[in-house]
Amino acid sequence: MSKTKGRADLLVEVGTEELPPAALRKLSEAFASGLAEALATAGLVENPTTTPFASPRRLAVRISGVARKAADQESERRGPAVSAAYDENGQPTPAATGFARSCGVEVADLKTLSTDKGEWLVHRSVVPGANAKTLIGPGIQQALDKLPIPKRMRWGTGTDEFVRPVHWLVVLHGQQVVPCSVLGVAAGRVSRGHRFMGKATVRIASASDYEQRLQEEGAVMPDFAARSAMIEKQITRLGEKAGGHAVIDAALLETVTALVEKPHAVLGSFDSAFLKVPQEALISSMRDHQKYFHVVDKKGALLPAFITISNIKSRSPARLRTGNERVLNARLADAKFFWESDATQTLAQRAQTLDQVLFHHALGSLADKTRRIERLAGKIARAIGASEADCSRGASLCKADLVSGIVGEFPDLQGTMGRYLAKHDGESAAVARAVEEHYLPRQAGGALPKSVPGQVLALADRLDSLVGLFIAGEEPTGEKDPYGLRRAALGVIRILVEKKLDLDVATLVEEAADGYVVGGLGTGDSAKAQCTTFILERYRSLYVALGFAQDEISAVLEAGARRPLDFDRRLKAVSRFRHHRDAPSLTAANKRIRNILRKSEESIPAQIDAQCLSEPAEIALSEAIIETAGAIAPAVAKGDYASALRTLAGLRPVVDGFFDKVMVMAPDPAVRANRLALLGQLNQLFLGIADISLLQTGETGDG
Repeated sequence: MSKTKGRADLLVEVGTEELPPAALRKLSEAFASGLAEALATAGLVENPTTTPFASPRRLAVRISGVARKAADQESERRGPAVSAAYDENGQPTPAATGFARSCGVEVADLKTLSTDKGEWLVHRSVVPGANAKTLIGPGIQQALDKLPIPKRMRWGTGTDEFVRPVHWLVVLHGQQVVPCSVLGVAAGRVSRGHRFMGKATVRIASASDYEQRLQEEGAVMPDFAARSAMIEKQITRLGEKAGGHAVIDAALLETVTALVEKPHAVLGSFDSAFLKVPQEALISSMRDHQKYFHVVDKKGALLPAFITISNIKSRSPARLRTGNERVLNARLADAKFFWESDATQTLAQRAQTLDQVLFHHALGSLADKTRRIERLAGKIARAIGASEADCSRGASLCKADLVSGIVGEFPDLQGTMGRYLAKHDGESAAVARAVEEHYLPRQAGGALPKSVPGQVLALADRLDSLVGLFIAGEEPTGEKDPYGLRRAALGVIRILVEKKLDLDVATLVEEAADGYVVGGLGTGDSAKAQCTTFILERYRSLYVALGFAQDEISAVLEAGARRPLDFDRRLKAVSRFRHHRDAPSLTAANKRIRNILRKSEESIPAQIDAQCLSEPAEIALSEAIIETAGAIAPAVAKGDYASALRTLAGLRPVVDGFFDKVMVMAPDPAVRANRLALLGQLNQLFLGIADISLLQTGETGDG
């Protein structure tokens, strides 16, 4: 037991009915941090070590170094000024005696406080810290109240609410039970063991031997991380025993860890005849429906074996294994039936039934959507030089697997089953792959389509949904995005950037909108403009997540960013430019130029009048602008913005010289207008890449 003077470990265990496995670890960690925070606020801990525990029927935490009482607090109460506290004879006035009486002391016990505003009577006292026994119970309740529980429930006749009914409570401070009641249950030292393998009740002697007592007497491993590690070790060993290696899905591992208190891995097998079914369907049956781990060979091919995690160590392992095999074989038989039934009809035939499936009440059926995707995919294919035939054929089939039995059984396999069915029908590998890849990326940061037809279809599908749903008035509001349009917009940008497709978003939106016009659905400029803006607004969240600064993003957005690939090149160039030795000076100069141009109330000429240039510094700047514009034009034309910015950085000496020696706002209107035109042209040189005046350097400029 961790114990210093007046301190001991605190153990809190809340025993419940089976907790939701998907939320168990999060609840455990939140309870541990919440209780530590409550105890710190109460003055009972300083930088404690917290150890969370969690199993299907318990949330627990051990916190080190919890004081037996809170620290004493010094209190100072100020009273009347000394000048008002005593009369001319030095006797206490009613103000002094009244203050002393309110403090429960005599006037003689009061002290004097000297400040720059005079002297005051004060009463100083020490308020004893509260006993930990009175603070721990409320701290537990506070931590439980803050848990991220979307829906709480009541049980019995009480009014207490929690994620599941609470049946026991252990609260030990060192070896002592803390007398308190939480959620209608009185604290004690008796926990409960495994339902089938351990003692029904387990007496916990002290906070420090919690795990040992539960494991030895209760057959429960309360440490979530240790339990997970044991499961992973057992699965790995059995995978090798099966002649391959087990695929350990992180989400599945967390789920099964939350379902058992004493894990025992069991190796089973299934009929190898099922391997004729696409392995993704078999894996989904095992992983999603049965919570089994699958086994693959060295090449990644599925083996007819599985591993399940049992919450008991059976006296009859063979019976346990055959029971699981029987259940799984029934599941796999269903998958086999759906696959064989689906294979009797081609995807092209299935596509003809899509008019019976609604896409959106205002936007038509999936057949309508398929026709729009096919039309838009053809335009994108022509723009990037892709195979129109592959893109068109893939588009016509890409939604057909949604009406297959196997996707109805395994919705997460949409696209994947489309690929298998397309190959079964004799479609080309490019078309089959595009059918699957058009769903990529499936989530934020997910894999992108690798094939060009897949990229084309992925763009067309997302753009059709984005434009159509904006037309239908279904744009996201606040936190709500029921159609996943933010994710779709991010997918469009990522595909265009990472696959180096230099296309204009506004043009793509316009072409997608044309599909709705052709289909007899009206569209308006407002919806198209809103959709374009919505897509381009995803730049900020995407690139902030990639580590780019907000001001860098703003600088490039100000210069226009309709082509995501071009935006990406500009942003990376600006990010490098800000570390150039001349960047701070040029940024400050651009801020100054921006402010001067913004404050100018007169019309600024588009061209410079060379006849009005008289100062050597302004002549030098004019010549430098002309020379630099010609020098950077080829680099800008091919998107080499880093090279262009390096060239622009060479303007620093002449820009500095101009501001040092030339008065921009000259009294002569013609001279003033010409110098403003000069600054306008300099500003446009930079705006061709980015508005670097928006970069934050700590320097500012004025007129």
